Amino acid sequence: MLSAAVVLTLSSCGGGDGSEESDEAGRAEVGGRTPSPAPPAPEPSRTSRPQISPSADLSYAFEWPRTGDKEKDAVLTDSEQSIRAVDLAIVKQDALDGAYLHYYKGEAASGTQEFIQNYVDQEATITGSYRFYAPQVTVRKDGTASFTYCEDQGKAYVKYLRNNEVRKTEITAKSYVEYRTSLKRGGDGEWKIRGVSSQSGSAACQP
Repeated sequence: MLSAAVVLTLSSCGGGDGSEESDEAGRAEVGGRTPSPAPPAPEPSRTSRPQISPSADLSYAFEWPRTGDKEKDAVLTDSEQSIRAVDLAIVKQDALDGAYLHYYKGEAASGTQEFIQNYVDQEATITGSYRFYAPQVTVRKDGTASFTYCEDQGKAYVKYLRNNEVRKTEITAKSYVEYRTSLKRGGDGEWKIRGVSSQSGSAACQP
């Protein structure tokens, strides 16, 4: 899922290394069969969600206006929390932090763990501000969804913990990253990420 880059990227949630990653799970319907309808969605449990404390070093702008559609808005909400959860794990230097594992499942979880571990191994964290925009949500009757959005990493940087050095970089076309995620509604009514692909420098995300 998220970029398992050998070199640190400037992404809050992965994939800013200029490569395109893909996770096949949930991308295609096997044999073209029509999936059977999923049971009605249970109401999300307010107590099951992990507490995600904001970092003083990070700020976010989610330009994701609510649609008025209950399921689409739930995808937006859970996706926002999943992004914050990955950042929290990086800040905590914990590649097995329970907050992001609440939202990422299967190959998405293992890819995210490797991504976070890359920061831990290099004693690095993230700082600055992130902007997310251009959301496109599709929710299906079988309890799955796809979500595409853009991330502006132009004012986000890597910070090395051993000397508090912030590695600032200039803004280029690669500062704008497109993400495509596949999600599935869990038994708790929340949307879990099963797969992610990313492309830095995407033409669709350029200002």
